[in-house]
Amino acid sequence: MQTPDAEGYVQTKYWHELDDERIQCDLCPRYCKLHKDQRGLCFVRQNQGDGIVLTSYGRSSGFAVDPIEKKPLNHFYPGTPVFSFGTAGCNLACKFCQNWDISKSREMDTLMSRAGPEAIAEKARELGCLSVAYTYNDPVIFHEYAIDTAQACRELGLKSVAVSAGYVCPEPRIEFYRHMDAANIDLKSFSERFYHKITGAHLTPVLETLEYIYHQTSVWLELTTLIIPGENDSVEELEAMTQWVVSNLGRDAPMHFSAFHPDWKMRDKPRTTLESLLKAREIAIKNGVQYAYVGNVHYKSADSTFCHQCGELLIGRDWYQLSEWRLDEKGCCLHCGTPCAGQFNPKPGDWGAKRLGVRM
Repeated sequence: MQTPDAEGYVQTKYWHELDDERIQCDLCPRYCKLHKDQRGLCFVRQNQGDGIVLTSYGRSSGFAVDPIEKKPLNHFYPGTPVFSFGTAGCNLACKFCQNWDISKSREMDTLMSRAGPEAIAEKARELGCLSVAYTYNDPVIFHEYAIDTAQACRELGLKSVAVSAGYVCPEPRIEFYRHMDAANIDLKSFSERFYHKITGAHLTPVLETLEYIYHQTSVWLELTTLIIPGENDSVEELEAMTQWVVSNLGRDAPMHFSAFHPDWKMRDKPRTTLESLLKAREIAIKNGVQYAYVGNVHYKSADSTFCHQCGELLIGRDWYQLSEWRLDEKGCCLHCGTPCAGQFNPKPGDWGAKRLGVRM
C-alpha cells in the first residue's frame, strides 16, 4: 500500500533514466521521455525529484454506483451493483472521446473527491456492491491507486473490474491484472491507421493485452468497439476483427458494439445507426462469436443473452434492467443444460438500471 507524500503524490516504479537527464516512463507503450517537472501525455505522471510520481493518488473525479451491465459486462454477476470511480487524464488521444471532460482534463480541480483505497472498499461494501470498477478514464494511468484499491477490496471480499483501452506495457500489465477479477477492454478498431491517426496509439499492444488476459489470467474478459461511421465500420474490418477474436481469444469472449455520438474533436461524424450496429453483431455471430451485443441503443433482442447451443433466451435485458433469467444455479441453460460462459451467482442481482451518486 502506497503512502502519499505531503502533496498527495506517490512514487512509481515503471521508469528508467536516460543519458540526457530525462526519465522515460515505461508504464505504457507511449514511453514519454520527461524533463524535470514535466508531465506525460496522461498528465498525471510527472518527473519529480529522482523518479516519476503519480499525482492523482487518492483523488477522484467522482464516485457512483452503477449496474454492472453499464461497464459493459453482461457475463459477470448480472444485475449486481458496481461501485465506480476514475481520476483525470488518459494515455490515449482519441479524437472521439466521450468522457473528454474527465480523460482530457488538465485541471487537477477536476479531482474534487478524495478517498483512499480502504475508504473506497469500505463504502462499496456499505452500499451493497459486489465489485468496484476503475473506469471513466483509463486505470492504467492510475496504476498504483487502482492496485492498492483492488487489494483493499479483496480483503473485504469485493471484486475488481478494469475498464481500459488495454494500452500498457508487459511488466505493469502482469502486475495490474494480478489484482483484477474482470475487464472490459476497448478494441477501438482493427486498423493500425485508425489507432495511429485517431487515438495516437498503436494496435499491436492492445491485441497483446487481450491475448494476455484471456490466456494467462483468470480475469473475466469482454470487449467493446465503438462503431464510428466511415472510420471502423467497414465489412472488411469487422470481418477481420471478429475472425481474430475467435481465432486468438475464443468463441466465448463477449463482444459489444456500441453507438458513437459526435463529441470532443470528432463532431463532423453522424451518429451510428442501429442498422450499422446490428450488421456488426451479425458479422460477429457469423464468424463464431457466441455472445455479441449492441450498446448505447435500445434493442432488447440484441442486448440479451441466448444459449449458443439451442438458441433459447438465457438473460433478457431491457437497457440495463434484467427482464428474464433462465440459467440454473450452475450458470447453465435451463432448456438444454449447456453452460453459459461467464461468472454468475445462483440468482441474478436486482440492482436494476439506477445510478446512485456517492459522496465520500
